[in-house]
Amino acid sequence: FIQMLRSAKKRDVLQLLQRAPEEMLPFVVEAAVAAQSVASLAALSDFLDFGKEPKSLLEKFLYAAAFSPRPSGELLHLVLDKLDGKQLAPEVWETGMVAVGSLVGKLCQQQLCGLQQEVERGVETILGGLRGAKEEAKVVIYLLALGNAVLPETIPTLLDHAEEGPAAVTTAAVSALRRFPTQHISSEVKRAMRRIFHEKRKSYEKTCRLAAAEILLDNEPLPMDVINILLAANELETEMATFLLLKVQNSLR
Repeated sequence: FIQMLRSAKKRDVLQLLQRAPEEMLPFVVEAAVAAQSVASLAALSDFLDFGKEPKSLLEKFLYAAAFSPRPSGELLHLVLDKLDGKQLAPEVWETGMVAVGSLVGKLCQQQLCGLQQEVERGVETILGGLRGAKEEAKVVIYLLALGNAVLPETIPTLLDHAEEGPAAVTTAAVSALRRFPTQHISSEVKRAMRRIFHEKRKSYEKTCRLAAAEILLDNEPLPMDVINILLAANELETEMATFLLLKVQNSLR
């Protein structure tokens, strides 16, 4: 079906979308995203009205885009255009932002960072939104999007939110940092994770402290970090202590 869509003209794909039975429509939308031909994306652009379509169909489109293994710049362009300047249901906006982060990350893995305007626009959409976000829930979504993008230049921003934000924000920022490969977990990142795990500046939620410990243990840990985490485990709840002990044992193996 996807192969057929790749060779179809825009008007044919659009007719297919317009005439598909309601229960088949999510399947056709998903297939049109997977096809990623100029015609299929143009047909989707004409067909999808983010002001009118049911939330479930819009979310299906955005999930299909986010999970696309090798997305194109045109697909990111389509997603950004559909999200831009519209009054969206909160669930659709949240899924859309996380999808933008995923698309940016995958395009950068294809060495397309800096080569496509869509990628730069996607990054600025996330960072600009994060700078202007006043509500904690929105800040969390932008941080999740940055976690999907895995861009080294955003690590300082993530560190700021990891140490200084309210509970949900710090947890989202540390979770985003966990997505980065070892070569980007610098001594500065490790110092911040130590402060979070050992609660040097303020109290942090359990999940945030565990994620910070995981970053320290998963990225060429120093012997002193292992020792300090084990010593701290004596004062933690049983579940947390057990988790950290298993983590250390796995590292030793």
